[in-house]
Amino acid sequence: MITSAQTLDFAPRGATSSAPSCPTLASVANERKTEDLVEKRLRARGYYDEHSGTVVEKQRSDVPRIGALLKTASKAGTEHPGNPEFIIHSPSCPDFVIVIECKASTLRHESSNRDQPAQYAVDGALHYSGFLARDFDVLAIAVSGETEARLRTSHFLHLRGTRAAFAWEDVSDFVSILDYYRAFISTDAKFRQDYEVLLDFSRRLNNELQSRKITESERGFLISGILIALQNEAFRRSYKARKTAREIAKSVLDTIRSEFESVELPQFRQDVLRQSFSFITVSPPLTQDRDFILTLINAIDDNINSFMRTHKYYDIIGQFYIEFLRYANNDKGLGIVLTPYHIAQLFAEIADVRPDSVVLDNCCGTAGLLIAAMRRMVRDAGLDEEAQARIKAEQLIGLEYQPKIYALAVSNMILHGDGKTNIHRGDCFTELPGLIQGHGLPTVGLLNPPYKNKQVKGDREELDFVLNNLDSLAPGGTCVAIVPITCATAPSGVIADWKRAIMKRHTLEAVMSMPIELFHNSKTTVVTCIMVFTAGRPHPRGKKSWFGYWRDDGYIKTKHRGRIDPSGSWSEIMKHWVNSFRNRDVIPGESIMREVTHAHEWCAEAYLDANYGAIGPELLTQMAKKFLLARLMQKNGIAVEEKWRSE
Repeated sequence: MITSAQTLDFAPRGATSSAPSCPTLASVANERKTEDLVEKRLRARGYYDEHSGTVVEKQRSDVPRIGALLKTASKAGTEHPGNPEFIIHSPSCPDFVIVIECKASTLRHESSNRDQPAQYAVDGALHYSGFLARDFDVLAIAVSGETEARLRTSHFLHLRGTRAAFAWEDVSDFVSILDYYRAFISTDAKFRQDYEVLLDFSRRLNNELQSRKITESERGFLISGILIALQNEAFRRSYKARKTAREIAKSVLDTIRSEFESVELPQFRQDVLRQSFSFITVSPPLTQDRDFILTLINAIDDNINSFMRTHKYYDIIGQFYIEFLRYANNDKGLGIVLTPYHIAQLFAEIADVRPDSVVLDNCCGTAGLLIAAMRRMVRDAGLDEEAQARIKAEQLIGLEYQPKIYALAVSNMILHGDGKTNIHRGDCFTELPGLIQGHGLPTVGLLNPPYKNKQVKGDREELDFVLNNLDSLAPGGTCVAIVPITCATAPSGVIADWKRAIMKRHTLEAVMSMPIELFHNSKTTVVTCIMVFTAGRPHPRGKKSWFGYWRDDGYIKTKHRGRIDPSGSWSEIMKHWVNSFRNRDVIPGESIMREVTHAHEWCAEAYLDANYGAIGPELLTQMAKKFLLARLMQKNGIAVEEKWRSE
């Protein structure tokens, strides 16, 4: 699991200033009934199974890390150890702890301010989690009631290094510790925590590689190559025993080549990939310093590999490529603007990809959109392993023209378990028709096309790529594309001609205006919109399209960390956006239905009326909170460049 380089020092919440009165003998006896009910549930869920490895401790812990944290956690505010009813941990998830606090009466379940830990179950559980979260991810469970019928249970998650816990409403009753942990690592909060740590590591790694004179163009391949090699068990067992740096580098390259051969790529594609990774065995930093290359492999395994094991189907290669581009951006002239992870996730939701979908990206970059689609398809396939294998082997098709980016895309798909990589290299305008004949017509198209370089004569328009994708889909298929807003606003000229060509053969369903600085991490200032089409059906006369104003995704721009989601609001924002799109909701100031032709502007701004009535106490409070958040981040050393403004 990803571990944070620093653990914040903070005081536990809610210790009362005066000691509570001593409990009576009767109340102690009643509370024991609650503990017995909890223990009964724990036994039913296998917590006391000697083969599970789970350890259930009462009142105190023999684990030094836990005992040290609870040493001064007395609920009375004294310098004495805290004694929660149950402390549970397992070697299967060593950085995850469950703490349970019980009260006999349901009237003592939770206080209004959660600041009476000696008197209330929730308050006490959160009190202990505040101490344990200095070094662990904590599940705090509060239980009250003396009978099965009246038993009341509340769950809270307290992430390591954070000041406060939050209610975990996805669970309501006891499950096994591994089921708790699996559910925990899939939460948005856990992803944000680990993602922040990953970003910190990517910056440190980039600085180290730069100091070693490893070029920007080589860094992405080095990271992906080592990750591919680490998937090979023989390499994992042997690389530390190699005597020289040159032997280790050669072993990395040989393993990469072996992995490419195992997915049965055509020889000419293997040649492209071998050439991209060949620098590994001739780079002086990698072949002359054994300690450096060993440390590098170990750090990538500990940080990146552990992230990928916890959070599957994330475009890890694309993220590191973006990080390296932030410092060099040598590919900016190619129009390469990689899709942020949360927008790739949004694409899969808008397109409503399903386990039986066949997804095409005709300019796939590092394959981030295909990986996001894979994530949703595999999730919805559930435990059907045959369906999962079929999705990865047959239902994801990508095409990429740039050789370097193509190599990264193939590597990315291999890392995500694509057993038969259907990432092809070539020009989508000449090779796509023949390519899709071998797969059948795709049902979903996703793309973030190369953005036109106005200084290059004859450079293709973005809508040219969109039309190419649409023409390759089965009739009734869905295409989702993110393009510059100028593709939607031009009422005449070349772009209007492309709009006319699209509407002659396909239906414009919706256009959503995206955040202004969405691609800040790629050092690109282009303002974009998402377009949604139905393929193979000419746009009907009189049909209304849906236009959404999606300018605020909850992310803010920071100096050293790029755009981040500090308050964890993206999940709810995406849910609202997707639901309003699916239902074609008309929301004042946010969305509207309008009949358009190729000569009209395809954006919400052209048709929405300014809603001055929305400017009131609630909006002012919201903006004040944003301002205070920015000031707080600055105070903690995170320079925020965003200048808050009311739109």
